[in-house]
Order: sequence, then C-alpha cells, then structure tokens
Amino acid sequence: MKKSIVVVSTVIFLLFSGQAYAQPTDYEKFGRIATAVIKEDYPGQAVKDYQYQGRRKMTENKVADSFEFTVQENNANKKVVVIVVHNLDNEKTLNITVQE
Repeated sequence: MKKSIVVVSTVIFLLFSGQAYAQPTDYEKFGRIATAVIKEDYPGQAVKDYQYQGRRKMTENKVADSFEFTVQENNANKKVVVIVVHNLDNEKTLNITVQE
C-alpha cells in the first residue's frame, strides 16, 4: 500500500514539475519576430548575440519589449536594438523599431 502511494505521488510530482519548464516565456513570440526583422534587415550577416533587454509598460494594455542583437557586418560587430510594441490583450504586434 505504501509503495503504491509513493509511486503515484512521484508520478504526479513529475507530471506537474515538467509542465512548469514547458511553459514558454511571454516574450518568446516577440523575440522570434525581432530575430526575423534582424535577418531581413541584415541579410547574410552573422547574428552573434541576442539578449532580451526587458519590458516597458506604455499604457494599460500596451507594452514594448526590447531585444539587443550583435550583428557582424563587414568584419565589425554592430549593436542593434529591436523594440516590439504589442497589445497585451490580444498579443498583436503594433509597431517594430530598429535602432543601431
């Protein structure tokens, strides 16, 4: 009896702990959008680094996520920031800005 309780408890623990790691971050979708924009703006150039810079609240339901990329262009590293403004209610992208 004790053995079956331990086995069931272990299985339940593993199921619920695995789900916590499977959840994507809330900015992951917008990071993919920012990466696609960088690849479009710098075709054929190597993207050497990528870092999420954080979120800034603009209005009650509008936020801006910032992503910093290091792009190798003409054998020189260039820092490029992509800011993705989106609506929290429906997760639709409202504006994308690229700054060197």
